[in-house]
Amino acid sequence: MLRILRKTALDPSTLRADFAASLVVFLVAVPLCVGVAVASGVPAELGLVTGIVGGLLTGLMPGSSLQVSGPAAGLTVLVYEAVTEFGVAALGVLVLASGLLQLLMGVLGLGRLFRAISVSVVQGMLAGIGLVLIAGQLYALAGAKAPGNGPANIAGLPGLAADAFSSSTALASFAVGGGTVAVLALWKHLPAKVRVLPAPLAAVALAVLATAVFALPVAKVEVNGLLDVVHAPGASSFEVLTGLGGITTVLAFTLIASAESLFSAAAVDRLHSGPRTDYDRELIAQGAGNTVCGLLGALPMTAVIVRSAANVQAGARTKASRVLHGGWLLLFAALLPAALGVIPLPALAGVLVHAGFKLLPLGSLVPLWRTHRGEVLVLTATAVAIVATNMFEGVLLGLLLAVLKTAWETSSVHLEVDDRATGTIRVAVSGNATFLRLPRILDTLESLPRDRPIELDLDALRHLDHACRTALQDWAGRHHAHGVDPVRVPALL
Repeated sequence: MLRILRKTALDPSTLRADFAASLVVFLVAVPLCVGVAVASGVPAELGLVTGIVGGLLTGLMPGSSLQVSGPAAGLTVLVYEAVTEFGVAALGVLVLASGLLQLLMGVLGLGRLFRAISVSVVQGMLAGIGLVLIAGQLYALAGAKAPGNGPANIAGLPGLAADAFSSSTALASFAVGGGTVAVLALWKHLPAKVRVLPAPLAAVALAVLATAVFALPVAKVEVNGLLDVVHAPGASSFEVLTGLGGITTVLAFTLIASAESLFSAAAVDRLHSGPRTDYDRELIAQGAGNTVCGLLGALPMTAVIVRSAANVQAGARTKASRVLHGGWLLLFAALLPAALGVIPLPALAGVLVHAGFKLLPLGSLVPLWRTHRGEVLVLTATAVAIVATNMFEGVLLGLLLAVLKTAWETSSVHLEVDDRATGTIRVAVSGNATFLRLPRILDTLESLPRDRPIELDLDALRHLDHACRTALQDWAGRHHAHGVDPVRVPALL
């Protein structure tokens, strides 16, 4: 950190820009860190711990120079499920294992492979996360407890609405949370001088003020000391890695955190003209951060596009801004932890409901449908699968559908039948003949008359898989057995 500050100190304008940007990112990060932690079912301070590690450790490491890491809304649902199933004590082990796996992947140079993940799967993953996040946080918005998983939460929304309108306490809670969402949604339309203050901080501050002025009966954040919530995983906690559920959770953490971080890096690169991201180094930096977060028993981290965009838009020039933002988080957590106790829980739920809506690719669906309908189907299926099952199974289904879609599109095959003459029928096959196109190939060949000789021309075929080769050989054998003349086939059959 000192070396970075010495480098920026050589240029006073750079130091001023990074200093100012770090304050903006800090103000954006505080409500998000706390909100994600509360929604994940862990003490609010653990969200700050992850933000501190993301700034002071990951921020120092090479990879992407301007993107900022911390606890992300995209992992909230998965973390909550893990805490519910395995307990808070096991969370550190899961995050530690995920961090070590990220480190290994980065060292092996696998970071660049994440650039090959289908964008529709990633968008579907984020949309599914957003839907589950919104459905769950609507209960917190009304001061109620969510029933459980995604389908149960969605099914219970009509009952939640009925209960909320019949309770003054629930109405007060909903007013605070709904007001927070409204402020966040309308903030971008306010004058530029007002928008100097980050929207999440302004929305939460207004909620705190309204709660105090009107003495609203809403729940507040529970406050503990920073040292009271940081616990290294005990030896017994590692038993979680011996079961399929624990291993699946680690893989889900690793896949989602890595994909979100590296796709965020690609997005941040488009926002500035500075050095481009080194994907393998960035994956190593994320792995190092998650390893330390695991050792501290904190939340998993990813690169967060909201904070990263705020960092770039605030004029940051070097990684010093994100390191300084981690320092401000540490000072806040150490010196002003009681300030968290005045934050209404419905306000944090409002911040996350708004974050969930921003994860939904509503603006791009119609244009995408017009040009790539298959991508929309993959995106939708991934999102629905995540809501209906869980994160890991939903993403796996999305990846499978993306692979099948690609295989179908690339295995295009064309059959041209020339039977204008009275003699031999010539069938020219071109393209890529795979098992996916077998029904069409066989339907065409089996419809040919058996009382005339047939010549099969495969010269224009770019690919012929084993299933198609075998099927063509079988068809030729059947036609030879019942036809008037052997089928003339190329040597490759």
